[in-house]
Amino acid sequence: MENVKNKKAYYNYEILEKFQAGLVLSGQEVKSLRTRGISLSGTYIEIKEGEAFWVNAVIPPYQPLNTDKNYNPRRERKLLLNKKEINYLAQKVKERGLTLVPLSVYTGTYKIKLEFGLARGKKKFDKRESIKKREVERKIKSEIKHEGVNSL
Repeated sequence: MENVKNKKAYYNYEILEKFQAGLVLSGQEVKSLRTRGISLSGTYIEIKEGEAFWVNAVIPPYQPLNTDKNYNPRRERKLLLNKKEINYLAQKVKERGLTLVPLSVYTGTYKIKLEFGLARGKKKFDKRESIKKREVERKIKSEIKHEGVNSL
C-alpha cells in the first residue's frame, strides 16, 4: 500500500493542526489495506468515552470467500493516541465548527498509521478563493517553464 490521501479534505476544510495515530486492525484488515488500499472519502474521527475511533471506513475482506461470518467491513476502528492528545482533541472538537478529518493512511515500519487533522469547514467563497490561487500558481509555473525553454 502506498500513501493514500484524502484530497477532498484539503478542498473542503482548512487544516489547523495535524496528528498521526496508529490503528487497531485485525490481521486480514492489514493484508487487505496493503493489497487493495482504501478510500478516505466519507470517513471521520469521533471521540467517545476517552477513546478515539475512525468511523465509516470500509475495509473489504482480504479473502471474501474465506472471511469470518461476523466480519463487519464498516466497524469503528480504534486509534492509538495518548490520553493527553485525546483530551486536547476532545476539548477542541467541542468548539464550534471544528472537526477531525482523516488526511492520509500510510505504512510506517511494520505499522499502518492514520494522519488526521483538526479542521474547520470552508465556506463556498473560501473554496473559490483556493481555486483561484491554484490557477494563478499553475499559470506562473507554466510561464516559468516557457521562459526557461525559450532562453535556451
